[in-house]
Amino acid sequence: MMRALAHLPLAWVRALGWSLGWMLYGVVGSRRRVVQTNLRLCFPQLDSAQVIALSRRVLVRFAQAWMDRGWLWHGSPDLVRSRLKITGAVDELTGSDPVVIFAPHFVGLDAGWTAFTQQLPRHFTTIYTDQANKAADAWILQGRQRFGSCRLFGRADGVKTIVATMRQGDPLYLLPDMNFGPHESLFVPFYGISAATVPSLSRFARLGRAKVVPVVTRMTPQGYEVQVLPAWSNFPTDDLEADTALMNARLQTYIDAMPEQYYWVHKRFKDRPAGEPDCY
Repeated sequence: MMRALAHLPLAWVRALGWSLGWMLYGVVGSRRRVVQTNLRLCFPQLDSAQVIALSRRVLVRFAQAWMDRGWLWHGSPDLVRSRLKITGAVDELTGSDPVVIFAPHFVGLDAGWTAFTQQLPRHFTTIYTDQANKAADAWILQGRQRFGSCRLFGRADGVKTIVATMRQGDPLYLLPDMNFGPHESLFVPFYGISAATVPSLSRFARLGRAKVVPVVTRMTPQGYEVQVLPAWSNFPTDDLEADTALMNARLQTYIDAMPEQYYWVHKRFKDRPAGEPDCY
């Protein structure tokens, strides 16, 4: 099915994604409640009708981005290139200096990765978590390695290997903004709520002696815009907790510009500080 979608006009793919998103909203009640809980916690100024409307848009964008993986991973290279536009401070990613790319979980995260590995003349790396479904795992791995200038590290590869590769000049495409469990996480504010957050952005930047370059990928009617923002100054510092809190604060500004494109389907506040009740 995904291979067939690669041959359809983008407007048709997005229309199918719109239909799927509305179906998910109506059928998958447990995930709809996760989205709405996240939105109520992070945007308390929204009334009930606004939360419902935004949660529908979130699931539509989620479904459209999933359908887009058909052409991302199976469309012709020329088609893929025509739909992915890299903008902004692209010079931050040239040369051979160590770089950590802060790539938050917007729905276009795979589009951003594909754009870099296809269009920029550097060897990119990222960290991959195996999927439980082996057929899906093989498909995702093949899709993310479609263009040869990349390497996907598994969790078992360890920090030393990743840091050594980064110091040799391979940028690390890092997505540290989800709740990956309390192990090695810090509780820092995210929209004013204590959220378990891995401090890996600061840690990898320090160990790799690398600059941090944020990248925000936005779904557009033409495909995706992959916006490279200027490198953060005075980051990292010696304060791991302050760095991680700053990461969340800056992420909020990116989300506020397009809240319907963030990955709200994830239980961001699943782990709570001692004594606090379950949010979900």
